[in-house]
Amino acid sequence: MTKARLLRLSVVLVSIFMILLIIVYWDNVGTAHFYLHTSFSRPHSPGAIPGITAGEDWEALPDVDEFLAKLLSSSLKQNSSVSQKTEQLLVQSSGKPVVSNLEENVRGYDWSTHNARNSLDQEKLQIERQRTLREFCANSSFTFPTKERSFDDIPNYELNHLIVDDRHGIIYCYVPKVACTNWKRVMIVLSESLLDQGVPYRNPLDIPREHVHNTSTHLTFNKFWRRYGKFSRHLMKIKLKKYTKFLFVRDPFVRLISAFRSKFELENEEFYRRFAIPMLKLYSNHTNLPTSVSEAFGAGLKVSFSDFIQYLLDPRTEKMAPFNEHWRQVYRLCHPCQIDYDFIGKLETLDEDAAYLLQLLKVDRLLRFPPSYRNRTASSWEDDWFAKIPLAWRQQLYKLYEADFVLFGYPKPENLLKD
Repeated sequence: MTKARLLRLSVVLVSIFMILLIIVYWDNVGTAHFYLHTSFSRPHSPGAIPGITAGEDWEALPDVDEFLAKLLSSSLKQNSSVSQKTEQLLVQSSGKPVVSNLEENVRGYDWSTHNARNSLDQEKLQIERQRTLREFCANSSFTFPTKERSFDDIPNYELNHLIVDDRHGIIYCYVPKVACTNWKRVMIVLSESLLDQGVPYRNPLDIPREHVHNTSTHLTFNKFWRRYGKFSRHLMKIKLKKYTKFLFVRDPFVRLISAFRSKFELENEEFYRRFAIPMLKLYSNHTNLPTSVSEAFGAGLKVSFSDFIQYLLDPRTEKMAPFNEHWRQVYRLCHPCQIDYDFIGKLETLDEDAAYLLQLLKVDRLLRFPPSYRNRTASSWEDDWFAKIPLAWRQQLYKLYEADFVLFGYPKPENLLKD
């Protein structure tokens, strides 16, 4: 009799433990708001739940991945009604955004509309951009650092640019100096990750810049370990398969010019202390530099574009620390050969690309992408900016950023690389 009681007691205790484990795990996962109605690259079959579907994409998944996928998809119905209500509210408040921030007030905006013809052109552009990327990722004769590693080989800290919106099933890899401030604002509105007096922001331009770039505002892949523990990689892979993934890129040399202008031609205390002081000492032979950027600017002590290029080419730079995100290569930020992006936007066609992407994501009725600046750094400036940079440096710089040029279809700047 004693053995039978012990057996029953053991069964009860194990059952209670399993229930508690499921409750704890569900508490973590249930807040994810899986609302996957936007994956335009992988259409769903009629009548299927827009989350976990049967098919060849899922046959290769390990058992634990399949279990997690099914578990996560069960929250769809609950979140669908909540999302529909939220969308109704967003529609009521949509329309032409009210420009509220000083930065946006002083810049000129283009509110032009986009017609059906543009959509047809956009579809062709996307096909070509994705084809170029995939061909060079598969080309064994074209090599660059980290190309051959798998997704599992990427450390978590290198996944901090992948922002996740579980409500709409979207993953955005942000690239600094490529309209990332406004795309982050869009992600905040869609994910409702930031509140204004208890209410989620509806208009992207209402969100202050200091909140936009606060890392606590966004759910990124590198945060998954703290939230999901040992299941984090499995969940990443599931989301990468089912969510719509996008990024925006820019001519690599023009992006460098833009980074230099914003971080070293304007007074920026952080970048002055972290980068400008070492550059001025190493490449301009300055000593006893002021401790504040305002004092330095007042004394006419500024980093030159030549100093900046020397810094990028200096082998000691990477040994000390990885490139800052504002001039780190896109292939190191977004891992385009390990992640199969569904949409590749370009700053050069930002207005058209953004309008088309929001339409494909089926969120264009909720918001509009903040219109582009008319005074952004132009590609035509390259010749002037690089005129005083020695030819050998320009050639080295191209090799440093060659992968970004090639993968994203930017022509080699031959005029800068020859006498």
